[in-house]
Amino acid sequence: MKLKLWQKTALWIVGLPLAVVLLLAALPTHDEPVIPDAELTVGAQARGSSSGLQVPFPQPVGNSANPSTPEKVELGRLLFFDAALSTNNQLACASCHNPALGFSDGKQLAQGSATLTRNTPALYGVAYSRSLFWDGRAPTLEEQSLTPLTNHAEMAVDPAQLETELAKMPRYTELFSAAFPNQSTSIKFEQVTFALAAFERTLFANNTPFDRYAAGDSTALSSSQKRGLALFRSGATGCYNCHPGPLFTNGSFERLGMNSSDNGRADVTGNAADRGAFKVPTLRNIALSAPYMHDGSLPTLEAVVDMYATGKGLRASADARPAGTLSRFIRPFELSTAERTDLVNFLYALTDESSTPAVPQNVPSGLPVTDAPANSGRAAAAAANTGSSQPTARAATTLRVRSGTSIQTVVDSAIPGDIVEIEAGTYNEAVVTDTPGITLRGIADAAGKQPVLDGKGQHANGISATGNNLVIENLTLRNYRNNGVFVDGATGIVLRDLFVEDTGVYGVYPVHCSDVLIERVTATGVNDAGIYVGQCRNIVVRDSIGYGNVIGIEVENSIGAEVYNNEAYGNSVGIFIDLLPNLPSKASRGTRLHNNISRDNNLANFSTPEMTSAMLPNGVGILVLGADDVEIYDNKLNDNNTVGLAVFSAAPFFENLDIDPNPERLHAHGNTYSSNGSAPDKLVVKLGLYGADVLWDASNWSPRFDDQIEGAFPPALPATGWPVLLRRAYWQLLNFVINTLG
Repeated sequence: MKLKLWQKTALWIVGLPLAVVLLLAALPTHDEPVIPDAELTVGAQARGSSSGLQVPFPQPVGNSANPSTPEKVELGRLLFFDAALSTNNQLACASCHNPALGFSDGKQLAQGSATLTRNTPALYGVAYSRSLFWDGRAPTLEEQSLTPLTNHAEMAVDPAQLETELAKMPRYTELFSAAFPNQSTSIKFEQVTFALAAFERTLFANNTPFDRYAAGDSTALSSSQKRGLALFRSGATGCYNCHPGPLFTNGSFERLGMNSSDNGRADVTGNAADRGAFKVPTLRNIALSAPYMHDGSLPTLEAVVDMYATGKGLRASADARPAGTLSRFIRPFELSTAERTDLVNFLYALTDESSTPAVPQNVPSGLPVTDAPANSGRAAAAAANTGSSQPTARAATTLRVRSGTSIQTVVDSAIPGDIVEIEAGTYNEAVVTDTPGITLRGIADAAGKQPVLDGKGQHANGISATGNNLVIENLTLRNYRNNGVFVDGATGIVLRDLFVEDTGVYGVYPVHCSDVLIERVTATGVNDAGIYVGQCRNIVVRDSIGYGNVIGIEVENSIGAEVYNNEAYGNSVGIFIDLLPNLPSKASRGTRLHNNISRDNNLANFSTPEMTSAMLPNGVGILVLGADDVEIYDNKLNDNNTVGLAVFSAAPFFENLDIDPNPERLHAHGNTYSSNGSAPDKLVVKLGLYGADVLWDASNWSPRFDDQIEGAFPPALPATGWPVLLRRAYWQLLNFVINTLG
């Protein structure tokens, strides 16, 4: 049948747009696969430990081509201490990796046949590493050993000559035959590297006082070390960002603010962003391996703490440091003299030589064996590792803290199941508790006034806690430098009826926790988040208020949060749901925000410049950054000068992303908006955007906005009623326009 002209025209009018939609919808959307829940490090990891600290060690990194046997390990031990492996028979592996010096050498820079350019790294825990050397250039211990053996500035041995020399030693021919029974009878250089690697994979320090404490022995750490652990794990210092347990390294490469010719990791990757980045070392047996840092420039642990406290890295002046050469985890912090002592004492608690292999009395070559020099770090660790007393055995009861006495003294005597009642009054102290199953409860006076913990700006944290099934309630905390209440690694946390004011970075701060309830908490005057939940699982935040902070309420890199019946006002950002990179948790999903009020959040951002929160604009009711599966409904968003609801990707704001930065499957419905966007923050204006009820950066095709909205960017927002093909096509069109316009 021949079509008439009007029929052809109608087909073009209908068919061409449809074809365009189908074509655009067929283009790839770059959706990231959802990480299986079992593969995520979110929430409390010490599920079998009441302390909240005993996280299982990972499996050591083996080599299928080099399975370990006792014979191979013993051969490697003798080779490790034998100077026959060097060209002049003067240097053994142990010359630079001496067990008496923490398998290091005690020198600022390594000394082979010449002085090298970096400090000798210690070897404890190398079995867990997939990147060896300060720059990570060797993926296996077998490959790593090639460099010191053959480098002209180190042992400088010729592989063929070494094979010949070892073959002349009857004891070695027997040992190699036993270690490699199914291989050629002749000694091969590869077998030397395999045996050394097998030996080095036995170098562990996994029975430290900390490990015993984490396993439930509350007496394994001294009171000073417990306070130091709280500082180490909290935002007060940020140590735990790069040195998390159980390995006390995250295996990453971090930039230390260097302005030198040593490019560090960049020489391996070729990535300019890695210039000046060096491997984060383990802190296990750190007391034994001074001096510190990749350049050996810091002689003591106290000097290391002081360097990081400046927030400037290894440069004396921040002004002399090129932009972009400092890890985002390095920021200034302040510790009192006593707090610095506590922190260093905790580092001593990471000392364990119980499984250090014995130094052989002699080696098959007959050459002298490396001696064992004195190590002052060993004595310092022994002096610090005195432990603490065990509370008297008894039934759980209620303990009373009288006004004018010490909360800490009573808490130290508590056992699981105790209720510690704190009488009304003002307590100028910081409290640390590690006892599971206790309640810290303030008792108001006749006028209804709560007990007050006042740090007077002299303490980092108000209350620091580990241990499961913890309740903290009916208290006021004020004037701490870093956090009001800090809880790490625990399951079953209740924080209720708290008033927190001027406590530094966070008001209440549960992190790496599971089953968290925060209710009727008010937080104000905090330069990051008043109410913060980070890397947690199964969270409820309700009936709480955040005002006068940079962020009222924040849920970061967490799973399964329900945030409802809260009010956020007078902050820079009212409520923040985010996924940030370079943290143990790689997901933020399943948050439900409903029945909250977020209004008048127009406070100028007063975060310090090095804090991540400093990048946030002011005037924001709710900000979703990178988080997935967020449902936002029945909230009231009004009088926020920049935007009521903003949904953005994290990609433009961070380097070295190890996450999917785009927010996926968001659903907003039933929210009411009024008087938002009247005076947008300059950051938003710089991005070419304008103030609105809703701002969406079109970073993923899947969000649905089912609200009644007067002003938005883009002007049309995808909704549930849009077919999937249309939403995908619209997203492709928006990205084409955005990319074209720059």
